[in-house]
Amino acid sequence: MLKVIDSKVYYEGKVLKLQVDEIEYDSSKNKGIREIAIHPGGAVVVPITNDGKFILVKQFRYPLQRELIEFPAGKLDDNEDPLECAKRELEEETGFTSEEISYLGKIYTAPGYCTELLHIYLAKNLKEGNHNREEGEKEMQILKMSFEEVLEFIRTEEIVDSKTISALFFLYNKNEIKF
Repeated sequence: MLKVIDSKVYYEGKVLKLQVDEIEYDSSKNKGIREIAIHPGGAVVVPITNDGKFILVKQFRYPLQRELIEFPAGKLDDNEDPLECAKRELEEETGFTSEEISYLGKIYTAPGYCTELLHIYLAKNLKEGNHNREEGEKEMQILKMSFEEVLEFIRTEEIVDSKTISALFFLYNKNEIKF
């Protein structure tokens, strides 16, 4: 298919590495460049209260310079199990904990240029506690919404976060909700 002629990491930051590969296509011998954001991946958690409300967060997303409504999520720490990351992010961002967390699926967020793989989990039987937000998350708001409200926010483009929209499909696919 293709071979890598040269690969170089140009930047290594807290969240990602930027790598540029020079490639050659086997079929034509034409050369090309591929720019890759190397990301450790993360976990998304879909918290549902016993009365059927989803817990979402509204937070400012710097790259977009706007607030987004989304399910709690975060980056994997070095060698961290995605389930542990989901538990950590649930408590850190919302204050809720759960001993009933199940795996729903996984998504690549932008496979054309990024290696980020998100693992999606469902959390039930939530126990309310205190959040432990990181710097930059202090202004985060917690929203409790019905399934119908979440769908309406997607329809009206008030929710445009891909991991949140994908998580609903996984809930549907696992027969956890009905459209």
